[in-house]
Amino acid sequence: MKYKLVLFDLDGTLLDTLDDLTAAVNHVMAREGHPLHDRDACRRMIGHGVRNLVMQALPEGLRGEAYVDTCLAEFKSYYSSHIHDFTRPYPGIPELLEDLVHAGIRMAVVSNKFQSGTDRLISRFFPDIPFVCVLGNREGFPLKPDPAVVGEVLRIAGAGREDAVMVGDSLTDMRTAAAGGIRGLAVTWGYRTPAELEGAELVHSVGELYLRIVSKNSA
Repeated sequence: MKYKLVLFDLDGTLLDTLDDLTAAVNHVMAREGHPLHDRDACRRMIGHGVRNLVMQALPEGLRGEAYVDTCLAEFKSYYSSHIHDFTRPYPGIPELLEDLVHAGIRMAVVSNKFQSGTDRLISRFFPDIPFVCVLGNREGFPLKPDPAVVGEVLRIAGAGREDAVMVGDSLTDMRTAAAGGIRGLAVTWGYRTPAELEGAELVHSVGELYLRIVSKNSA
C-alpha cells in the first residue's frame, strides 16, 4: 500500500535556501548596525516564519514589535529580490517529485515561509509538478506546528488522514503531522541534525524517502 498524498515542507526539505536567508538576515543586520550571523546561527533560527527569524537575529533588547516590523519589511524587500541567488533543490529532489507524479501520488507544499516567496520558489524550481496546493504563511492563518494546514490540504485534496504523510526536516514539521493525525517523516539532509530530531522517524536519503512513500508500512 502506498500513500496517496504527501505534504512537503519547503526550506530544508525540498530546497536548500540557507545561504539566501543568511544573506538577507545579514543585510538587515548590517543596515541597522547590528552584529552579523553565520550560516549555522541562521540555520538554528529557521523554521518558524521570517518574522520570527528576523526577531531572533536582532539583539535581545531590540525586539519590540514596531522595530521588528521595520526590520522585517527590509528583510522581505531584500530577500524577495535575491530569493534564488544561491537556493537550489537538494540532490535527487526534482527526480523524486517526478517519480511520485508517475506513481500517481499527489503532493502539496506546506511552508512557514511567506506565501509570495513560497510561490516564487515553487514556480521557479518545480514548474512542472502539479501540486494539489502550495500553502505558505498567510495573514490570518496559523504557522506550523498548528495542524490547521494539514486539515486544509486534506480538504482541498479530498484525502483521508490515513492516506497522507508529512515530510519535513524539523520537529516543528513532525509536531504538525502528529497534531494533524498523519504520519511524519523527518529527513536528515536539511537544517536539523539527527540529534536535533530525536524521537522522530528519520529518513536519510531521497531513495529511502521514495520507498517509505510508496510502501507506507516500510520502516
